[in-house]
Parts: sequence; C-alpha cells; structure tokens
Amino acid sequence: MTLHVETYGQGLPLVMVHGWAMHTGIWRSFARRLAAHYRVYCVDLPGHGLSRHCEQFSLPRICESLAQQLPKQPYVWLGWSLGGMVSVEMARLFPDRVQAIVLLASNPCFVVKTDWPGIKEPVLESFAEQLSLDCQATLLRFLSLQINGLENFKALSKTMKAAVKETDSPEPYILQQGLTMLKNEDLRPAIRDFKMPMAAIFGDRDSLVPVSVGPALQVLNPSITVNVLNKAAHAPFLSHETDLLELITDFVN
Repeated sequence: MTLHVETYGQGLPLVMVHGWAMHTGIWRSFARRLAAHYRVYCVDLPGHGLSRHCEQFSLPRICESLAQQLPKQPYVWLGWSLGGMVSVEMARLFPDRVQAIVLLASNPCFVVKTDWPGIKEPVLESFAEQLSLDCQATLLRFLSLQINGLENFKALSKTMKAAVKETDSPEPYILQQGLTMLKNEDLRPAIRDFKMPMAAIFGDRDSLVPVSVGPALQVLNPSITVNVLNKAAHAPFLSHETDLLELITDFVN
C-alpha cells in the first residue's frame, strides 16, 4: 500500500498522523510552521485523502503501512485524536521507529469506562448509524463538534470544510472501521509500560476528549507530560497554532 506523504523542512524527523475521516490538508498550515524546527512527514492514513487504496483499516495494518512507507529511522510522532492511537500502536509494534510521542486531543481508550474518562459509547454508535444514512452530513456534524464552543467557530468551520473538500471523503466502510477502532481499542496497557518520552496536549473545551484524561494518563504513567490549552477544543492546531507550536517544541527540544 502506497501512502501519500508530504514532507517539509529539515532537522529532527517528526511524523504527523491525522484523526478520523480527515487527511493532511486539515493541518498543512501547522505542518509548515513545524517545518521551521523539524523534518516533517505529514501522512494521509490508508483510505484517507490521497492514500486511497485500503482493504482493511485497523491499527496493525496502518502501522505496517507506515513502517514500510517512511524511511527507517526513529521519529517524533504527533498523533491527533485517532492519530494518537496510531502513534501509540507504532511504539508498541515498531519501537525502533519511535523516539517520542505527542498525543494531541487524543485518548488511548476513547470510550468512557468506570475507571477511565472518555466519550459515551452511544455517541459513536450514533455516528456509525448516521454514516449509513448520510455520510456527508455526518462528517459535517463531526467537524462542528471538533470546534464547538469557540468564539471564532464560523471562521474555523469554513477553514475545516475547505480542507476536507480538497479530496473525496473516505469510503463509508473505512469510516465505519475507524469508528469501530475508536469504540473498541484500549491502548492503556501499552502506555503504562512505555519508557520513551511522551506528552499529551488537551483543549479545555474539547467535547470529544475530556481534559480529565490528562491526570488519568499521569496515574497510568507518571513520566507523561500533560498540558491543557485554554479556550481550545478538539482541533487546537487551527485555533491555537502558536501556543501549540511552543508546547511541542519545548517538549521535543
């Protein structure tokens, strides 16, 4: 499987892994800002963006594709939302390819448990049901959730919609498999055992990943660095570019 990869800048290699239903275009502007500090590899996941061919969308298959596609060297992995799960799985399956991990608005166990904060399962089930009825409307609803509550909602919404429309939407079966991944995967045991540097960044207005995941992660692995962006939601690379860039560079450097 050939993945679409956009490369920017020079220096320490850093891989950006986007979230569910998205592609590189959603955070290309932020990738170019990161490129002032790093050699940035901005990847379209299998079946997303310009990486169109994909028979099975699962964490192991995604990571195998990334390992085959990217030059054989250790990277800093910046994983947004579902991309955070991919980054954690890369560290589990290909530890020689991972130097450090930055989880951005991500959760190793997205669905709420009795001992873990997350999103309620019926929300994901509703997305899955709506996808089968109207895929485009469901994606637009998901976009709105990612920037919900922000003062510049209309401008951010316009930016996100324009980016998403750069390419065709993923096939419905790919989106369904991605939702199944978010619903069923639990990568907490892997994070508990990690020795590599790891940071987690959250928005205090995120309706998909609660900020309480941060303290829970630190209980799981006390070495994890946690930061919360004030007045940010699920896509801080759009609303808080400069603050986010500073947090990432401070952690990595």
